[in-house]
Amino acid sequence: MSKRAHEEPAFVLHRYDWSESSLILEVFTRHHGRIALVAKGVKKPTSQFRPVLLPLQPLLLSWGGDAEVRTLKAAQWQGGHVMPTGEALISGGYLNELLMRLLARDDPHAGLFDHFTLAVQLLAERGDAQQLILRAFELLLLRDTGLLPDLAHESSTLAPLDAARSYVLVPESGLRPAQADDVHSLSGEQWQGLQQALDSHDPLIATLRACAGAQQALQPQLRQLLHYHSGVRVFQTRQLMLDMQAIARPRTPSDPPQS
Repeated sequence: MSKRAHEEPAFVLHRYDWSESSLILEVFTRHHGRIALVAKGVKKPTSQFRPVLLPLQPLLLSWGGDAEVRTLKAAQWQGGHVMPTGEALISGGYLNELLMRLLARDDPHAGLFDHFTLAVQLLAERGDAQQLILRAFELLLLRDTGLLPDLAHESSTLAPLDAARSYVLVPESGLRPAQADDVHSLSGEQWQGLQQALDSHDPLIATLRACAGAQQALQPQLRQLLHYHSGVRVFQTRQLMLDMQAIARPRTPSDPPQS
C-alpha cells in the first residue's frame, strides 16, 4: 500500500500535541483507512492548516513519507456541509471515538467512510434524529469490521429467526432466544428487518429507518457489544454527555452538594 497520497478524502478523528508548534493527527481516509499524520507548524498563527484541520469536516489531504507517521503536505476543506453543533457535535465526537477504538491502522473501509460522511452530514442537518443516526452507524461499523453476527439467524444453530419470537444480542454468543430475565429484546421480525436494511443499496438510511421502532431495546444491546470489543466500560464522549446533562438538570433539595 502506498504511503503517499494526493487530495485524499478524509476526516480528522483526533489530535495530539507533538511539539510546541506541531500536532499528530489521527485521520480516517477513504482509500487508506485510519492513518497517523504529523502536521508540522500547525499551531503557529500563520499556519495555513490551522483553520482547516477541524473534526467532523470533510477534507482533502495530501501526505508523504515512509514512516508509520506520515507528513502532512496539504489540506483543504472539501465542502458539502457545516460542522454539527451542540449535542450533535458530541454525537459526532462519539462516532470519531468508535472509529479510533475499532478500526485498525491502514485497513481501508471505503464503504464505511461513505456511511460516516453521510452520518456526519445528517447530524449537522437533523439534530432531532441523532440517536437513530448513532444506532444505524453503530450497526454498520460493527458489520464492516466483522463484529456483528448475522441478524437473521440464531448464532449457535444458524436457524432462521422466528418472526414472532424474542431474541437478544449477547457479546459472547451473538443472537439467542430471549429468556425471562432479559430486560431488552427484539422480535425476530425486527432483527430480520435490521439485517435487510444493512444489506440494502442505501444501508445507512434504510438502517436508520429500521431502528426507529427498535431504538429503546437496541441501544443497550449495541452498547454492550461495543464495550466488549473496544475494551472500555464507558466511552469518553458518552461520559461527557452524561456530565453535561447532569449540570443542566435542575437541582432538587434531595441532591447532594456539589464538590
